[in-house]
Amino acid sequence: PTLSAMQRLFRAAPFVAVVAGFAPGVRPGRVARSQPQTSPVRMLGSLFDLLGGGEASLIEPAKALPGRQQKMMIPDRHYVLGNKMDDVPDGHKVAVFANGCFWGSEKGIWRLPGDGIYSTAVGYCAGFTPNPTYEEACSGLTGHTEGVRVVYDPAKISFVDILRWFWEAHDPCSGMGQGNDRGTQYRSGFYYFDEEQKDLIEASKAAYEQALASAGKGRPITTEVGAASDYDQYGGLWYNAEGYHQQYLAKPGARPYCSAQPQCVSLPPFETWAPAGLEHHAPKLPESFWRLHAPGAGCRVVNAPNEPIEFVDLANM
Repeated sequence: PTLSAMQRLFRAAPFVAVVAGFAPGVRPGRVARSQPQTSPVRMLGSLFDLLGGGEASLIEPAKALPGRQQKMMIPDRHYVLGNKMDDVPDGHKVAVFANGCFWGSEKGIWRLPGDGIYSTAVGYCAGFTPNPTYEEACSGLTGHTEGVRVVYDPAKISFVDILRWFWEAHDPCSGMGQGNDRGTQYRSGFYYFDEEQKDLIEASKAAYEQALASAGKGRPITTEVGAASDYDQYGGLWYNAEGYHQQYLAKPGARPYCSAQPQCVSLPPFETWAPAGLEHHAPKLPESFWRLHAPGAGCRVVNAPNEPIEFVDLANM
């Protein structure tokens, strides 16, 4: 049955904060700091969109908040992995994606086994405002989406493994939001740094869309795919989030919040969709890992241990 406008208002938790004067999308329990003066306009707009059943739209770059030159200060080292947050060691690569609330998205990646994940960070990506704050990003006035930046060793974990976790850990067909988290700051996206990443993202997207259709969940995937270089004109693709957001779910007193909507559908085997010439990106994690540890319904990653998964593939012993 169709929900009434008021029912939808109180089902969509992020927007309940509007009546209390918080930015739309600021989840209960998060730290809320001072709001930019322009945000009440967006707050009312988001409320009217919700009551009218409308979908949020991405702000035009010329109308985005001006931002600032000062970079966000974050801890020097990863709270769980202990490595330097800003380092990209020789031979390592970077991946940046967005698939809903960045708390759980980050934790799922840092827990991947095999010592291939060097560091993870949460932040604001694919927007138009330099060095935004959390409140500004939540206002919808910066164009950013909550994202995860991964520094990984391709000799130990494949970009394809990260892609698989990305697709299976959320609903990539949900437009401007994920679960009860609605707004452009929760849109799904994957951003590439070279042509190989681009080809792998696009091929896996087509394969996963077909897998969803075969599972009776056939809707168009709305995941944004873009080049990191497209955002150089706005200061860059990526800006770190505040220190209190980094590895948030591993810290004492963390609120185990998650609004992701995994579809419980597996990405098809790599050999069925691998782009020609990119077979060397074959996954490192075996199917036996995914049978035990794939993202599942109920956001189980939120309540999982904080340490990386210890996994031994018995088939190779």
